[in-house]
Order: sequence, then C-alpha cells, then structure tokens
Amino acid sequence: MCSSDLVILVGGLPRKDGMTRADLIRANGPIFTGQGKAINEAASKDVRVVTVANPCNTNCLIAKSHAPRVPAENWFAMTMLDQNRATSQIAKKANVPVSSVKKVTIWGNHSDTQYPDYKNAEIAGVPAPQVIRDDAWLAETFIPTVAKRGAAVIKARGASSAASAANAAIDTVANLYHPTPADEWFSTAVVSDGSYGIPSGLIYSFPLTSKGEGAWSIVPNVPIDDDARKRLDASAAELIAERDAVKDLLGPGL
Repeated sequence: MCSSDLVILVGGLPRKDGMTRADLIRANGPIFTGQGKAINEAASKDVRVVTVANPCNTNCLIAKSHAPRVPAENWFAMTMLDQNRATSQIAKKANVPVSSVKKVTIWGNHSDTQYPDYKNAEIAGVPAPQVIRDDAWLAETFIPTVAKRGAAVIKARGASSAASAANAAIDTVANLYHPTPADEWFSTAVVSDGSYGIPSGLIYSFPLTSKGEGAWSIVPNVPIDDDARKRLDASAAELIAERDAVKDLLGPGL
C-alpha cells in the first residue's frame, strides 16, 4: 500500500445553485468520514492534509476526527481562494499590481461570515486604509463582495469555482512548503489553539507564516478592534453550529 505525504481533499459534492450550506454539510459529511479513515490507515504519519471541498472547514474537522493518528497541526482547510479574491479587490481599488498588496488576512470560516481583514493589509508597505481612503467602500462593498463571492460564482455559472480554486490550492501548498517572506503572511484554516480568543479545536482561518516543509505558526499580535472582534466571534459561532450539526459523523479523534 502506498503511503502519502500530502493529501488534497477535493472529492466532495460541489455546491449548486439553490443548495443551502446545511444541505452541503449533510451531503459531504459521509464522504469525509471515509476519507479520514483512509488517511488514518494508509497515509504517512507526517502527512499534511489540505481540504478544498466545501464546506471545507467542517469537512476538514470530520476527516480529522476519523484520523487520530495524524497530528492536529497537519490539517488545513483552504481560505487562500478568499485571500486571492480580497487581494485582487484591494489592488484594483488602489490601482496597483496585485504583488504590491501584502498581509491580507481571511479570518474564520470559508463562508459569508468570514472576515476579510483589510485593516492590517499593506499596499507597497503602507497600511491599506491610508491608501484607500474610502471607508464606505471598505466596509460596505469590499467585505461583502469577498465574503459572498462564492455564492455569486455559483449563481452565475450554476456551480462553484473551478480554475481559481485549483490555483488557490496550489498557493496553499506552496505557502506551507516554502518559507514565508518577512513582509508577508498567508491565510489558511488550521486547528485553533485558542489564539485570538477562538475556541480550541475549531478549524479556523488565521494569518500564518511558514518555515517551510509544512511547519507553520499563527502570526501573533495582529491588532483586532471592536468591529473585527465581533466578526471573528460570529464566524467562530457559525463553525460551532456546523460542528454540532454533524456531531453524529464525528469520530474518536475529535
């Protein structure tokens, strides 16, 4: 039997127009039960697992719960798709290349409760709010556009994103396996250790840096104001509700 060092979980039922998030969770739960068991039985003990199929945070939690042999720090759910969308929106608004935009963070769930954090982003080394002096656009257009982009894609094409999601999966793996530049971080959902007041055990997106070869850490001391605090907590509450909704599918490794 072949042992795997990297597993990317893309094999889920894609969300279609008219499906609720609850519908998708219940449909995909059994798939990730089986995938978790297969990983536990066949993968390398040092395997890194990246969940792409949605709802990726909770799918990752289900799979992880059935693979107790794999360390908690080796599980990831993809939010780079959201970060790429957020970075692109900021670059377009500021009329700069995407490469000039750094330190964009996606906090929380890969859902419309996520918090695309522009306040701590930088444009050519300058805080983004000092470059984009349009508070209404940032709060009322940017955040909902990024958070609800997935639903907009589904409505437009009748299915979830394809090429952009594949590119984001590649970005996620590259970020985990290559050292992060000193002026940058990246977003990926990992098992919360209680950082930023997020309940331990949730698969929650944080700003991360990597030393390479899959060794990562949560960026400490990112400023969180009152508005951000409410948004971070709302996404955590949604993840708790999703976890409770699939408790019958969770295995002994939770």
